[in-house]
Amino acid sequence: MIYSTLMPDPASAALCGKVAVLLGGTSAEREVSLKSGNAVFAGLIEAGVDAFLLDIDENVLEQLQALKADRVFNVLHGRGGEDGSIQAVLEMIGIPYTGSGVCASALAMDKLATKRILKGSGIPTPGYFELSSESDCNRLINEFGLPVFVKPTLEGSSIGMSPAHKVEDLIPAWKKASAYGGVFAEQFVTGAEYTAGFLGDSVLPLIKLDTPREFYDYEAKYLSDDTIYTCPAGLSDDQVDQINDMVLKTIQVTGVRHWGRVDLMIDESGQPWVIEVNTVPGMTDHSLVPMAAKAAGMQMSELVLKILELTLNGDENRV
Repeated sequence: MIYSTLMPDPASAALCGKVAVLLGGTSAEREVSLKSGNAVFAGLIEAGVDAFLLDIDENVLEQLQALKADRVFNVLHGRGGEDGSIQAVLEMIGIPYTGSGVCASALAMDKLATKRILKGSGIPTPGYFELSSESDCNRLINEFGLPVFVKPTLEGSSIGMSPAHKVEDLIPAWKKASAYGGVFAEQFVTGAEYTAGFLGDSVLPLIKLDTPREFYDYEAKYLSDDTIYTCPAGLSDDQVDQINDMVLKTIQVTGVRHWGRVDLMIDESGQPWVIEVNTVPGMTDHSLVPMAAKAAGMQMSELVLKILELTLNGDENRV
């Protein structure tokens, strides 16, 4: 794929006006958001954008109503920033913002709803089983089987997530995930983990993820130095085309826009499976979208300016 068309127009820096970078927030992903937001801010300043930081707290409505900005670069991860609520407020007060609209943000934040959309659209995604009680855990063992991954429905960054290989693993995993709200179990896929960043309607170079940990968890994502990232991912052209087609279809059916990331697994038979969609992925020094953009020839300043430039296309209020 030719990536030169992804490069931003340097004139966009002036056209975007004064830009507020929203970071921090009150979700479980606050610390990651602070790092991401500062990285985005530095990139915008390097690109010549008139940007400033705004750490969002529990007084979010008052903060946004008092906001003096022409547009917003949203780097709030998790609930409150990635679930459509901040997007709804920004639309109400008429400030364009980066990323997906209200409905697509709410859908992608809800992993279970996303999986239902994927399945209904014929996009391969692992099977799932809702867990609301210990009796559901017992039903899962009889009706669905092990192993599974147990996940909170509304959290990102692998927070609260754990595998259950044995019967005795399941209820502790459910209790751990339940601390964050609704829970579901996902069919365990044995294979390699990949991620596909997207920018507009283009899929960035795929990244293969290898970690000595059991899976690509919070520590592997943000803290560990022994995670191995391979980009380009070493797949054949046919495999890359197949995955890119799945990613583009996933973008279409979920309605996400501007930028984000689709996480996948490829099982031992070579079948790719879409796991989830991230509408405000990490932008830290360990993060995957900046890594994929760099492989496409884009520096951080070019990446963040391009994301911001996408808010100039007239579709920023599409929900």
